[in-house]
Amino acid sequence: MIPSVDPIALSAIVAGLVYARADRRVRRARGGPAPHARGTAFFAGLAVVVLALTGPIDASVESSFSMHMVQHLLLTMVAAPLLLLGAPLTLALAVWPKGSRRSFAHVLHSGAARFVSNPLVAWTSFFAVLWLAHLTGVYEASLRSDGVHAGEHLAFFATALVFWAPIVGADPSPSVLSYPAKILYLFVAMPMMALLGLTIVSARQVLYPTYSKAEGVARALADQRTAGAIMWAGTMILIVPALGVVLWGWMAADEREARRVDARLGYTDVIEEGAT
Repeated sequence: MIPSVDPIALSAIVAGLVYARADRRVRRARGGPAPHARGTAFFAGLAVVVLALTGPIDASVESSFSMHMVQHLLLTMVAAPLLLLGAPLTLALAVWPKGSRRSFAHVLHSGAARFVSNPLVAWTSFFAVLWLAHLTGVYEASLRSDGVHAGEHLAFFATALVFWAPIVGADPSPSVLSYPAKILYLFVAMPMMALLGLTIVSARQVLYPTYSKAEGVARALADQRTAGAIMWAGTMILIVPALGVVLWGWMAADEREARRVDARLGYTDVIEEGAT
């Protein structure tokens, strides 16, 4: 009897093998080793996806809202940015057949890609999906239907990738944010997440009847408050370091620019001295 393989784990393994093969081809073409940081981030992102969608976390989401919240935060706030740090589109473009690279680049800069990658659209779509899923009947439906549940995860993950893309900036994109804009982008995201968490915490009734049937009203309400607190505090814990990384990148960019200016001025002084 052939043992069954979880489709999420299988997909992660296939994605990892494809990425590793493409990365190896790029290294050979460059004639030397390349930094491993991007590959490490990508494989870590795949590991977080598997952790979130398989095993004990996924097994408990139908009876525990707080574990479901942990699952969602792992997907949207941890896995998504890690996968983007792996620069998969850049890698794909590097190994793409030369004759088709222009078509690939054309797709990346098409009107649809420009719209989806627009920071305002990316930010709005992520929070629209997040709020609508938790405060409408979508979430309850996802607890009763595997298809709706999978669609919910797909929507969360897809919009999270779009949300983080302007911040990570590892892949080519028609929309680019400056460092001050990145800080504002993340800064205004925190109260949106916190407000949703606060809304869940302060609810006086069980928002999703499936949990009250599984745990009882009292336990479901307590678990619901824990879930809201996890969203509230967990998001802050995850976004604040991202703000720190962006700020550090801004300072490093300013320092590099200052060095370039100093180098130009020094070169100009040498030329002027030689002329005299």
